Amino acid sequence: MTDAQQYPWLRNYPEGVPAEINPDIYESLVDFQEKMCEEYATAPAFSNLGSNMSYRDFGAKVTALAAYLQSLPGVEQGDRVALMMPNLFQYPVALFAVLKAGLIVVNVNPLYTSRELGGVLKDSEAKVLIIIENFAKTFERIQKETSVEHVITTQVGDLLPTPKRMLVNFMVKRVKKMVPEFHLEHAVMFTEALAKGASLEYKKPKIDRYDIALLQYTGGTTGVSKGAMLTHRNVLANLQQTGIWISSDFKKVSEVVMTALPLYHIFSLTAMCSFMQWGARMVLITNPRDMKGLVKECAKQHFTVICGVNTLFNGLLNTPGFDQVDFSMLKLTVGGGTQVQKTVAERWKNVTGGAISEAYGLTEASPGVAANPLNTPWNGSVGFPFPSTIVTIRGEGFKDLGQWTTPQEIEEHTGEICVKGPQVMRGYWNRPEETAATLRDGWLRTGDIGNMDSNGRITITDRQKDMILVSGFNVYPNEVEAVLQSMPEILECGVVGVPSEKSGEMVKAVIVKKDPSLTADQVKAYCRQNLTGYKMPREIVFVESIPKTPVGKILRRELKDIVNPKSE
Repeated sequence: MTDAQQYPWLRNYPEGVPAEINPDIYESLVDFQEKMCEEYATAPAFSNLGSNMSYRDFGAKVTALAAYLQSLPGVEQGDRVALMMPNLFQYPVALFAVLKAGLIVVNVNPLYTSRELGGVLKDSEAKVLIIIENFAKTFERIQKETSVEHVITTQVGDLLPTPKRMLVNFMVKRVKKMVPEFHLEHAVMFTEALAKGASLEYKKPKIDRYDIALLQYTGGTTGVSKGAMLTHRNVLANLQQTGIWISSDFKKVSEVVMTALPLYHIFSLTAMCSFMQWGARMVLITNPRDMKGLVKECAKQHFTVICGVNTLFNGLLNTPGFDQVDFSMLKLTVGGGTQVQKTVAERWKNVTGGAISEAYGLTEASPGVAANPLNTPWNGSVGFPFPSTIVTIRGEGFKDLGQWTTPQEIEEHTGEICVKGPQVMRGYWNRPEETAATLRDGWLRTGDIGNMDSNGRITITDRQKDMILVSGFNVYPNEVEAVLQSMPEILECGVVGVPSEKSGEMVKAVIVKKDPSLTADQVKAYCRQNLTGYKMPREIVFVESIPKTPVGKILRRELKDIVNPKSE
């Protein structure tokens, strides 16, 4: 991939960024983690709730938990282990322990409802679940419907030093009462698993870089979650690609990364791995919704890097005290998940002194595809393809539409963004038809619509799918509609995304009542039991009929414009 005429983005790369990366520097993510822990042994790897964990201690805990997982009866190499917890020390330890044991990580949003959790556990056939006690009740409700044989529970403060550990756990459980009563037979505590694993012999499995590392679940247009099979090589390639892009000012054991995005999200997970290359210290934010707490943490940390989505940046900018934080050390702000709004980007630059470097990716690409060079002012684009990445714009018949030179040519050069590169997934878990539809002739069909100019700069204009992007998280209308349709008082419904200043988009539900007394509050209460918060309909409109095509397909574009005749 060296032809600058065929790949015009190459001539616009920042200085020092090569056309290609070597995705095979490390044998596996396990090899990578071991080498980082050896090189940066005495440096702090993570901070959480006011305490630090060194790379050496991190490595030792990973090995101990890996040995314990290997000792579990019925668990064999290649089996799936689900992780369900927020950003705590336990997350990176569990993540790499699962990989080191030769197993596959299944990341789960801890705010999932029992229905959502059950869907992921059943599809992945996970044998082990590592879950924070706060959400154990969610699993208890559907435990018997899953293939989970072993459960490891953890408390918020489990890896904090004594006596802080006991104090934090007491406060969370007894004072704040944040742990609903639960009963899980044969569950083992995380601290017990670590202690037992430390006395066991770890047996190094043979791990190939083409083996699956993660089953990263993304919604489906059918409303069914699909597990993107991301190999060790996929993720290793992406951390090389992103690392080279951002590394010009980075110094070893000097970078401090505010990790507010949840690590179960592939954007945050790959970013964490990437920053380990410099022996960075990741500040794990357990509750990013507590904006006041997050601003206080930002003020303490003298951070050099922050990754986020539009909602996070907007929330920080609107929280008192953020404009008083010392940003003199800040080198890099990365925005992804969904487009950062121009007003937010401009305010961020005014307040922090640095631009948000907008990037583009998707779960199926581990996730990074393209980014703007560092400190590029907001320009509405997502920048240039990463090294070793080819992007084309495809139209009818999968025809390559090429790049546009003059503004008049944009429309005829706008089509589906397609990607090739070592970061592209192997396919979807147990879904050959979905895989064949998404991976065509080696190209990943992103479902995003956009164009590329003659410099190789990519701009996203629309989405081919009906997907709604809420704060960088995918919401699929079919899933929300299925939940609404299961409510006896609803005759039929349609779901669509509408603009939101706070979250980019929000979910709007248009409903035909079966029960005339049905209210919007009742609908929201029902959804709250079955959907994670970001999937919840924020706007509810009641109508006499849903607009449809002659063949009965919902006209989603028309749903956007329907308003309530009277306030609900």
